[in-house]
Amino acid sequence: MGVPVALVLAFAFRYEAIRCVKMFRQRCRCDYDSEQQLDQAKETKGVRQTLTPYTTAAASSETDEQTANTAPSTLTRHPSQDVGDRQNAVPVLSHRLRHDSSILALVCGEEEIYAGTQTGEILVYSLGTFERKAVVEGHRGSVLGLCLYQDEGLLFSSAGDRIVNVWNTADLSRKCCFYSSYDVGDIFCVSYSTTLQTVYLGAQNTTIQWCRLRTPERRSRQDIHPSLRDDPFFDSAGPGGIRTPRPAEADVTPRHARGGDTIEINKDHVRHFAHYGYVYCMQLVKDGIPESAGNEILITGGGDGVVKLWKLDADRNGAIEELYTLDDGREEGHSILSIAVDGTFLYSGRSGGEVDVWDLETRQLVRNLKAHRDDVLTICVGGSFMFSAAVTGYVRKFDRQYQLKSRLKAHDGRILSSAFTYHRQRPLYVTGGNDCTIGIWDISDCMSPSTAATRTSNEQLFEALRKFVSYRTVSSDPKYQVDCRRGASYLRSVFKNFGATTEMLTTSSGHNPVILARFRGNPATADKRKKIMFYGHYDVVAAENATGKWMIDPFAMEGRDGYLYGRGTSDNKGPIMAAIFACAELTSEQALGSDIIFLIEGEEESGSRGFEEAVRARKEVIGDVDWILLANSYWLDDRIPCLTYGLRGVIHATVQIESEHPDLHSGVDGSAQLDESLKDMVMLLSTLSGKDGVVRIPGFYDPIPALSREEAALYRDITSALVQRNPDLGDPKALATSLMRRWRDPSLTIHRFQTSGPNNATIIPRLAKASISMRLVPNQEAANVAQALEEYLHDQFEKLESNNKLTVTIDHQAEPWLGDWTNEIFKTLEEAIMDAWGPIDQSDQQHRRRRSSTRKSRSGPLTVDIPEGNGGGYFAANVKPSPTTSSTLAEGSVVTPLLLPLTPLAETTNGNMSTTAKPTAKHKKSMSNGAFTNSHHNEHVHEITARRKPLYIREGGSIPAIRFLEKEFGAPAAHFPCGQASDSAHLDNERLRLVNLYKSRDIFKRVFGELPMR
Repeated sequence: MGVPVALVLAFAFRYEAIRCVKMFRQRCRCDYDSEQQLDQAKETKGVRQTLTPYTTAAASSETDEQTANTAPSTLTRHPSQDVGDRQNAVPVLSHRLRHDSSILALVCGEEEIYAGTQTGEILVYSLGTFERKAVVEGHRGSVLGLCLYQDEGLLFSSAGDRIVNVWNTADLSRKCCFYSSYDVGDIFCVSYSTTLQTVYLGAQNTTIQWCRLRTPERRSRQDIHPSLRDDPFFDSAGPGGIRTPRPAEADVTPRHARGGDTIEINKDHVRHFAHYGYVYCMQLVKDGIPESAGNEILITGGGDGVVKLWKLDADRNGAIEELYTLDDGREEGHSILSIAVDGTFLYSGRSGGEVDVWDLETRQLVRNLKAHRDDVLTICVGGSFMFSAAVTGYVRKFDRQYQLKSRLKAHDGRILSSAFTYHRQRPLYVTGGNDCTIGIWDISDCMSPSTAATRTSNEQLFEALRKFVSYRTVSSDPKYQVDCRRGASYLRSVFKNFGATTEMLTTSSGHNPVILARFRGNPATADKRKKIMFYGHYDVVAAENATGKWMIDPFAMEGRDGYLYGRGTSDNKGPIMAAIFACAELTSEQALGSDIIFLIEGEEESGSRGFEEAVRARKEVIGDVDWILLANSYWLDDRIPCLTYGLRGVIHATVQIESEHPDLHSGVDGSAQLDESLKDMVMLLSTLSGKDGVVRIPGFYDPIPALSREEAALYRDITSALVQRNPDLGDPKALATSLMRRWRDPSLTIHRFQTSGPNNATIIPRLAKASISMRLVPNQEAANVAQALEEYLHDQFEKLESNNKLTVTIDHQAEPWLGDWTNEIFKTLEEAIMDAWGPIDQSDQQHRRRRSSTRKSRSGPLTVDIPEGNGGGYFAANVKPSPTTSSTLAEGSVVTPLLLPLTPLAETTNGNMSTTAKPTAKHKKSMSNGAFTNSHHNEHVHEITARRKPLYIREGGSIPAIRFLEKEFGAPAAHFPCGQASDSAHLDNERLRLVNLYKSRDIFKRVFGELPMR
């Protein structure tokens, strides 16, 4: 007589509950006295620790206990202590990706990382740039398992909503979904047999189930999502037939869990009680098992502490038949939480921190490693290593002799998932944890030279920039003078390593040196070679993190979410490295037909002290120059590449008013007859400008040229592009006015006041100082404006009839610059940008359903009226300047993938078609590789608005060297911004997007190669 199914199921669940209680008690006991046990093990003579950490981190963070009475026959392995062994190296964090929920599952393809989250999403990241490509809202429960079949472009996801979804990796549309007619609970794992085209899943109710993908046995006729079916317990009627109401959001189908067939798994395709506990993990293998005979074998691990191998029967629609069981004989049976296969060896991660190593040929337990002091939730094999990760947040790296090589703290919490992959021959180890982050670890340095692949140009560029950023080249602070020299020496060594000739140009007064480097073109054309000068600066502004405003150490570059954070990454170390590597690649390809001259100074952030003198002193060595190129600014927003053709100049001045009397007390000496220095200062400065910002210095606006039609067209292009993407920017006319006020109009700013005496409210200061600046535009000569400022201030001060003394000091001045945006260097840059970035999506994705305040013509694109100047005043009547700032433009252009799950960042960035156009074949290919769309989500979008040309912009800032170099060498200059508006240069958390760094290198390479041929 058979045993009732309900009785057996109840026994299994009772067994699992008792086992979990034991595990909890052991875990608590281990956490309480682990350090004490460790100390006892260390002091016990003749007994070594099982796993002594290689790194110097505190052992108490994760201990590896072994008591003195350990039996000699216990299958353990001591760690290797080889000195100088590359395999002992700790994996290096290459990038960290952040999210807002735990990462429970990971799988890697050739170009993407797929991550399953606790909130039911599947995140898609690029392995090349680490940018988030898409967010798929696919499940109502936590995504617990992922399986990728790259050949057919299929991604399988299982979750706590009792569903297995199958996704097309090309566009992330759902092909179909599977569900069981049984109440399976959570589906922990999923695998796919390519031979049988059958999906296998392991569930909480101890079953293993399977279903054919191509010829489904049974299609569901239900009109609702399977996860919305009534739960037999929670949705059952209570006393009186009353049911508990469901939460309001309980009946909401995930946004992208639509489309494709809904398939119910045949009840005959279920193996009940496959394990006497939850089926936590599974893997399909074909080689390494003698019994397989070349066929696929399913390996599963469960809560009963055993590993089972199953034969797949093709004649019975992929039914499983147990081959044998791997059981270490423990009575309590710690759960098997993860498995990995390497050839003929199987690794199983267990609760309690142990890893079993099985020989599949002999079915013997080869090793039992006490790898961690708590549950080993994930194991993977790659690069000749086995990586085990535990709930403690630590990763252990073992070699093939099961020796511990190193460990690292990978997450501030539990490590829940891991994967290993090669991306363009670069070995990567990927981890996910409940700290809501994904860590990408480069293990190239851990591998032997014969095994490790040669680093690609991208990897070398990344590492060179990381090293460059580590030097605290702060020119404004004398305490960093040595760091500046070391940073200059490192940069010079980079030039030398790539074959450039270099020289350090000394500057006056001991300021930081200028690096002169030259990449020479084809020697056969020495007399005819064109020469391009690249200008940059290796000094940075100060970056202190005493208040904790930086997310990282500002001088330890770290990759996060596709960005490189660190002081100088955007201004200006990243662009310098991109230009150097462009020359290096051309040189290695023997494709450099011109001379590229680098002038990299170390005092730009301090007014370029000594730069002009150093250049003039070595002008003969530098030689003739045909073009000048610099890359020291940013895009107007975060989406559309730009070219800068104009910069304002600047005058910095100090105004000082001093009286003959000392600091006085206002209650004792204050009177109307006393000429107070601070009061005089306020009255004097108030005469400089009016309420509308008009500077009152006579003749100040006279040299400024009127707005030409050609330049007005550039502003029309800018406002059209910006407002089309972000209607919240408001009236295009006001936006254009705001941009012109910042770029092509001069301005005056009062920065700060300083006074003598104690800092309290009763002092009449003897001395008052004010710092002011004036931004100049082309045709305004800095020397003439500075003289006019001094004369005006003295004239106005005399009108005050004060007994105090006025002193005006010109601290610094730089000429404005206006380039010719129609010349060859700008045209070459434009073509290179168009080729590198491709079509740029301008659609208003974030505000698609909002009404825009812009005017659109019936037959053409957005039209914008450009305000004209009124006479010589340059301030249009009745037009109040828009408060639009650079931060507003940057923030308004950001499209968060979380808000638009299948409108990814890559799509809005990759890519002058000024009119609406359908994507080209090339663009479609790029979309299939990285810019995912979804037919249901985007069914209301019929066309993609895209442009190819960069925006031609001017900037309000100043770079002293650019106009000086133009005059000194008689060569035209162009300015190529590499970074985005949100790079936060000079601010906390400065950053540069990784894809911008790589594409800037590509653009430099094309310009250096093609410009001389024009």
